[in-house]
Amino acid sequence: MAIFRCNKCSHLQEQLDSLLGETIACPKCGQAAPVYGTIFFIGRLLDKYFDAQRTIARLKTPPAGEPSHPSATAEALLPLDEIDFSNTDHFASELQHGPIYDWFRRKQITVQANMRSVDTTGFFDEVAISIGSNLPVLKEVLERIRWAQQKEYASTTIHFKNKSAAEVRDISAFCQQLYDFSFVAKCFHNRHENNVRLVLQTAPAICDFFNGEWLEWYALMSCLQYTKERKKRFSCARNLTITLPNEQSYELDVFMLIDGDQPICVECKTGEFRQNIDKYLTLRKRLGIPGKNFIMCVTGLSAEHAKGLSSMYDLSFSNEQDLPAGLARLF
Repeated sequence: MAIFRCNKCSHLQEQLDSLLGETIACPKCGQAAPVYGTIFFIGRLLDKYFDAQRTIARLKTPPAGEPSHPSATAEALLPLDEIDFSNTDHFASELQHGPIYDWFRRKQITVQANMRSVDTTGFFDEVAISIGSNLPVLKEVLERIRWAQQKEYASTTIHFKNKSAAEVRDISAFCQQLYDFSFVAKCFHNRHENNVRLVLQTAPAICDFFNGEWLEWYALMSCLQYTKERKKRFSCARNLTITLPNEQSYELDVFMLIDGDQPICVECKTGEFRQNIDKYLTLRKRLGIPGKNFIMCVTGLSAEHAKGLSSMYDLSFSNEQDLPAGLARLF
């Protein structure tokens, strides 16, 4: 159903979809007003609501030099360089996402943010950094866990035969980290059988993490580290859903807005990516983001291959290991 709202008496009423876009007289006071689509009306209503929330939050924040209100959290008032980026819910707020909402609104694009996706008080970011920093060695562990979860197996075994002592050490330490942070239910180190057996968790968030979401966390933390080292002002988002005026929707894996007007978008791929190139080229142009700032992070892509693709397409290609260095070259 469509929605009619009178700007004079505030009368609200559902209307038939056939009246969508037409101007009709208010049944209550006779004032003429347009009939809106439900999604459009709710989107504008939410925009106003979030604008009001951000205004209230800004008004509650005391000016520099004045004491904070007792109800304000200490972390909310700390400078960014004093916040532990790997253990904070500071970014999971409407206020933090505000500049991103405003940036997309200026382009007539509606936005829906998942606040929990940038809450680093859990352990997703720590495990993601471990993976991204040593993927060639840990890739087999990820693939075995993901495959076993898809098959609904209760456990999986990582064999150490033909692995170097350094690889065995790194894999064992990683499996222990998975257990310590409850990404697996149990971890058995079998020295006599030269393997480690993992009893798996079945929680959807854990399955999604091993199914590729770990790379989004790694990309987010790489972006946060980049901004922190350079003391940049920023807003960050992960799993950001945007809807264009033509109702076409996209999900952006990682989106950062530097200094209020410089966007960075990172799309993360742990599998086949070639069929998505045209899609992201079109999206990049629609958003008006420079090619060097729209990054396709593809695991296992060689540096030479990434360089070649970047020269062919107006996008920036990278693997997980070179992502931090690629971010450092942006500004």
